[in-house]
Amino acid sequence: MPTYPSQDGPQAGGLARPLSLLFIAGVAMRMTLLVMPPVIPLVHDELHMSETQVGLLVGLPLAVFAVAAVPGSLLIARIGATLAVTLGMTIAAIAGGARAAAVDVWTLYAAAIVSGFGVALMQPGMPTLVRDWLPKNIAFGTIGYSSGMLMGATFPAVFTIGYVLPAVGGSWRLDVVLWALPAILIAPVFLFLSPKESHAGSDVASASMGRWWPDWKNPVVWLLGFTFASNNSPYFVTSAFLGDYLVTLGKPELLGSALGWLNGSQIVALAVLFLTADRLHMRAWPFLVFGPLMLVAFLVIIFVKSSIAILVATAVIGIAAAVTMTAILALPAFLSRPDDVPRTAAGMFTVSYTCAIIIPTVCGALWDLTGRPWTAFVPLCICAVALTVLGTIVTRFRLPAETRPGR
Repeated sequence: MPTYPSQDGPQAGGLARPLSLLFIAGVAMRMTLLVMPPVIPLVHDELHMSETQVGLLVGLPLAVFAVAAVPGSLLIARIGATLAVTLGMTIAAIAGGARAAAVDVWTLYAAAIVSGFGVALMQPGMPTLVRDWLPKNIAFGTIGYSSGMLMGATFPAVFTIGYVLPAVGGSWRLDVVLWALPAILIAPVFLFLSPKESHAGSDVASASMGRWWPDWKNPVVWLLGFTFASNNSPYFVTSAFLGDYLVTLGKPELLGSALGWLNGSQIVALAVLFLTADRLHMRAWPFLVFGPLMLVAFLVIIFVKSSIAILVATAVIGIAAAVTMTAILALPAFLSRPDDVPRTAAGMFTVSYTCAIIIPTVCGALWDLTGRPWTAFVPLCICAVALTVLGTIVTRFRLPAETRPGR
């Protein structure tokens, strides 16, 4: 296990290095994935996509997340979490930039699939690194990389329409390439600054144990998966369909602000997360509070056409998704033995993203079949209810005292 200076508390100086590394890895994990929502209207027009195809564009990377999560766990067992995360972020960044070369919807899908594969390799590694690097500060470690994910999603949403697109002459292709560059640069920084002993220590122990296949008989794996699906599907679907939905309302100029609020509001969520770090994980209140708030926000988007109401609703969705996502991402480390964290996380991601493949496609199909744009948000209302119920249930589980983190 890597050794840092004192890690006895959240103020300890030894937290700075691992938290910084986890943060930049989180940025890379989300940045290349979420450059598309601000430019989807442009891509839609150029490649003549239907709403079902837009939903599939969102769903395909999530499908890869599901398929590649278990191989990601195997890769961690073979080469260690640090190298697996570095390899994943490199693949994701290069393939993310390659979307600029798409000549039709199928080549765009192909690049999205490869980029999603890279992110999928990273995902089981992040909770593993948190458990390895910060065994006594799992809550703060999870907030470290989840806050990076939030900022990686926020940067493209806030800066693309107002700054990057004008700078590249309105070209969505150049926009995609520019956002891929910092993600590519993060990979060597992460690799070289990560503690050398992380691979030689606990990662090798994990490799020798060979525990990489998820325990599908464990109900916690399924509960984690369904809970996370109820969290990530609303966020991804809202990001994907918001642009076209606003066009149907005659408010296309609202897209930049709406995406900015959806993602920028997560900075508020970060304040909530850091202030409540010790009272966030393994507690039901994040789900009981923010699940219903998410439901109300979707009902506002469906029934209220006011620009201000839509902006407020997107901000609430962003905050609710961010707080509950962080609460969920910490659970594999809290609910698993140390050597089981990668496979528990892989099982969670497999189940969650299998569900998330279906939901965006169903949302787009409802829009196409009914001709009513608001129907795309109905499945997301169901997700908000499921998030409330399942999140409350999964926090009731506990490990035996001798296997809990920090023991």
